[in-house]
Amino acid sequence: FHISFSGIVNYPKALDVQEAAKLVPLDRLLIETDAPYLAPVPYRGKRNEPAFVVETAKRLAELRGERLEAVAEATTRNWHLLCLPGAKRNS
Repeated sequence: FHISFSGIVNYPKALDVQEAAKLVPLDRLLIETDAPYLAPVPYRGKRNEPAFVVETAKRLAELRGERLEAVAEATTRNWHLLCLPGAKRNS
């Protein structure tokens, strides 16, 4: 199974969500927008847009102690494996 995180991971009081984000294996991690709701910090309270997903990725990378590029590559690959028939997982 995969676990997906939305802008909530950026909320200061979402400590349980942040702890969970640290534990999910990178090859099972996904990011979602929840647009038009639950915009990440610094857009909280505004209409959420798919372009804001980068803020969620930045926060996940920070929490996990990983490079943003590594999280972006992994979550893109994970989406392809989950949603595109015939995609193959790297060993």
